[in-house]
Amino acid sequence: MMTYMRARRPAAHRGRSGMTGQRVLMAEAAMVGGLALVLFLWELPSLRREARIWRMAGGFRAGHRYP
Repeated sequence: MMTYMRARRPAAHRGRSGMTGQRVLMAEAAMVGGLALVLFLWELPSLRREARIWRMAGGFRAGHRYP
């Protein structure tokens, strides 16, 4: 009867190339942060316009005058 030896796989070592999970998460976080920043800058003129209209309508002092 012939016995077969299983191939030994080298243990995982730190020097291997490729992306680790932590680096992938950091890259995803950077992409989401960049996208949020772009969206905020894209909407900034509209937000300024809305703030100006809100101030002309009375701001916090308007109370329940406007629905």
